[in-house]
Amino acid sequence: MAQNSTSNETLVRVEHLKKFFPVRAGIMHRVVAHVQAVDDVSFTIQKGETLGLVGESGCGKTTIGRTMLRLINPTSGSVVFDGRQVFTLKTAELKEVRRDMQIIFQDPYGSLDPRLPIGESVMEGLNIHQVGTHKERVEIMMDTLKKVGLETYHAHRFPHEFSGGQRQRIGIARALALRPKFIVCDEPVSALDVSIQSQVLNILKDLQQEFGLTYLFIAHNLSVVEHISNRVAVMYVGKMAELAERYELYRNPLHPYTAALMSAIPVADPKLKRKRLILKGDVPSPLRPPSGCRFHPRCPVAQQICSEKEPEFRELKPGHFAACHFAETFIQ
Repeated sequence: MAQNSTSNETLVRVEHLKKFFPVRAGIMHRVVAHVQAVDDVSFTIQKGETLGLVGESGCGKTTIGRTMLRLINPTSGSVVFDGRQVFTLKTAELKEVRRDMQIIFQDPYGSLDPRLPIGESVMEGLNIHQVGTHKERVEIMMDTLKKVGLETYHAHRFPHEFSGGQRQRIGIARALALRPKFIVCDEPVSALDVSIQSQVLNILKDLQQEFGLTYLFIAHNLSVVEHISNRVAVMYVGKMAELAERYELYRNPLHPYTAALMSAIPVADPKLKRKRLILKGDVPSPLRPPSGCRFHPRCPVAQQICSEKEPEFRELKPGHFAACHFAETFIQ
């Protein structure tokens, strides 16, 4: 379980974040619709904590992470990082802030330049920000490789010479080299074998302890999220469905979608059987999301109001938020 210490000081504040992607058609490429990838999402991340962000593929998790870092521009909303409004920063100011905000990509091979030795890739951020002398940058790079479980001689090898787990360590090293305050971990273990997953997760937790890092950990594996997170946020089709402390969320989910996800977690004991909550239908398209609550076409407790009125994302217990008209009926 995650044992990293957190403070009450907010490092990242996301408010009413929206990101719609235009859909163009015809000879003139006119905008005919919008994909509502992220629609009015708000949350905070405290210094030193790990916020897990889970949901099915296509729910907007990765879009949130990339928009927060301004790798893609938002439609509206705000992100305040360490007291600075990220979306209004000029180029020079954004470069300065990005030294403290890094990302570990889901596909480590796709994010590495195949023509560069991995030592050069790890040093790229140090070179851009002109950290120290060249000799000092090499020393930082070598030290960072050691911290993620690689050897110094690996610095001269190319990405294709490494396994998937080793390439993910390289991705971690590249994000860590600048000694940032905040790292977006975009499904960093989803493509790895289970045994390698545990090694990478342990590296992330050890680095968090050593450097006081703050993580947004994006994943769809609830067991992985439970292992590393302090709080967990659940998304569904671009909306925030639930947010709570890890133990509270797994013990007493207040949203039917979260309850369905929890029921799908495998139980280690073959003699024990978890009661499955099987959802009907498919995940709706963010191009044409349902009216009212976006989960209502698949919800086992949906009533007429669910299709007519969008539920408010509200605090039902201290620190426990949910967007469901009937969330109170699930409180234990």
